[in-house]
Amino acid sequence: MINYLWGAMILAGVVVGMATGRIGEVSTASINSSKEAVTLCITMLGVMSLWTGLMQVAKAAGIIEALTKGLEPVISFLFPTIPKKHKAREYIAANMIANILGLGWAATPMGLKAMEELKKLNNGSKIASTDMCTFLIINISSLQVVPVSVIAYRSQYGSVNPAKIVVPAIIATFISTIAGVTFAVIARKCAKDREEEE
Repeated sequence: MINYLWGAMILAGVVVGMATGRIGEVSTASINSSKEAVTLCITMLGVMSLWTGLMQVAKAAGIIEALTKGLEPVISFLFPTIPKKHKAREYIAANMIANILGLGWAATPMGLKAMEELKKLNNGSKIASTDMCTFLIINISSLQVVPVSVIAYRSQYGSVNPAKIVVPAIIATFISTIAGVTFAVIARKCAKDREEEE
């Protein structure tokens, strides 16, 4: 679906460029954007490598394990039906920690593994379980203490103070996380009420 959307936007840009006699500008912008995309990828690769490396050091030092244990009450509250000591809990905790540290790239593989485990608990059903929906909501709203990606983008595009975004990002993601948790709790209660009625 995303491929179709991107294709439609590119096609619309070319058509509008031809219609307005600015096809030369469209070509120039395409070439310049390609160069900028490669530069941005190299910058983000460096930032990602740094933070992923730090995550590995934290894991080896036992910090991640301590944080995972600290998140256990939160995971039990949000996912009461997941059995204790289940792999899904470990993956969910790792995903949440990576998101809190602003490491969306590191969070994605753990999120996919968590979803696989949750699907197994859901007997492989094609209909998402309440736990799967809750995890998706928490993952999307994700509280971030250090928004590494945004800082890297701001730095790449010449911001005088790239880290100035930290406080607004914490406030925004805190509010989005509270909203996500509230919605997840209400949705779980509604699903439970429906099951009881049936």
